[in-house]
Amino acid sequence: MGVAMLPMLGCEHSARPPASLLAPTPPPVDGDLLTRARLIVLEGLTDADPQVRTNAVEVVASTREVRLIPKVQKLLADNVVPVKFAAALAVGDLEYVLAQDDVAALLADPNPNLQIAACYAMMRLGQPQHYKTICNALASSDQTVRANAALLLGKSGQKEGIRLLYWTLRRDDSSDMVVLQAAESIAMLRDQRIYPKLWTRLISAYADDRVIGIRAMGALGTEEAKNAIVTMLDDPVPEVRLAAAEQLGRLGDSIGEAEVKEVFEKNLMADMDAQGQGRVRTLAALAIGEIGAESLLKYLPQLLQNPSKAVRLAAAKAVLRQTVKRTGS
Repeated sequence: MGVAMLPMLGCEHSARPPASLLAPTPPPVDGDLLTRARLIVLEGLTDADPQVRTNAVEVVASTREVRLIPKVQKLLADNVVPVKFAAALAVGDLEYVLAQDDVAALLADPNPNLQIAACYAMMRLGQPQHYKTICNALASSDQTVRANAALLLGKSGQKEGIRLLYWTLRRDDSSDMVVLQAAESIAMLRDQRIYPKLWTRLISAYADDRVIGIRAMGALGTEEAKNAIVTMLDDPVPEVRLAAAEQLGRLGDSIGEAEVKEVFEKNLMADMDAQGQGRVRTLAALAIGEIGAESLLKYLPQLLQNPSKAVRLAAAKAVLRQTVKRTGS
C-alpha cells in the first residue's frame, strides 16, 4: 500500500523476532546458488521494469546484502518515485553512511513521499530530529503520503508513534489503505491491543485481506498472533496458506512445511493462469526462505531459473535469507 509497498515480495519490518523464537541454524547454502542469487538481484536493480527494481531493492535491504547497497545508492536518482522511495528506506535500514548526502538531497524533493523516506533514512543515520516530520505527515490529506508515514512510523521502532497511529486508524477520512497500514505498523511496534483489529482481516471473505492480516500478525509476533496464523494453514486458498507458512517460518516454526511441499508435489496450479502460478511460486519461495528445511531448499534451484522475474527474485531472496540465518548477520 502506498508508494513503497511491494505486492509480490511483501513489506519487511526492521524489528526481528525474539531470540527465543529463532529457528535452529539452517544448513549451508550451496555456493553456486548464492552466486546465482546475487546475480539475479543485481540484474533486478537495473531492470527496465520499475516494479522489478523496487523489489530488488527490498531484497537487498531485507537480506542485508551490503555488497549491493552501492548499486542501490544509484537508484536514489531513479526517475520513478517508488524506486527512489525503496532505495531511501534501504539506505536507512542498512545504515549506509556513504549515501547520506544523496539521501539528504531528497529532504527537499517536491514529492512528500520522498521527503519522509529521506527523513526515515536520516533518522537511521543518526539524525533523530527528522522523526517529527514523519509524524506530521500522518495528517496529510494525501492518502498515499499518510499511508507511507504510517509505514515509516512502524519501521522506526519508536513506540511513541503508537498513539498517532491509533489516531490515524480511527479517522473518518482515512482510506482503507491507510487503515491497513496503520494497523500493521501498530503491530510492528508490538502493541498487543491491535490483535482484535488484525483478527478481523483473518476472517475476511477476501483472500488479499487475509494475507495482509497474516503478515500483520507475523509482525506482532505474540504467541496469540502465532496461534492465529496457524489456523490459516487450513485456508482453502493456496496463497493464504503459503503466506501463513512464511510468517510462521519467520517466527521460528516450520509447521507450514507441508503446505509449501504441496506446491511442488501436488498439482495445485493446474487450473491457474500464468499470473496465478507465478504468484504461488513467489509465495512458496518466500516461505522456503523463512522455513529453511532441507526438504524445501532443494526446490530453490528450479525457482532461480523460473521465467518469471518475480519468482526468480523471491527465490534469490530465499537463498540470501538462509545465508543471513546461517551466519547470524
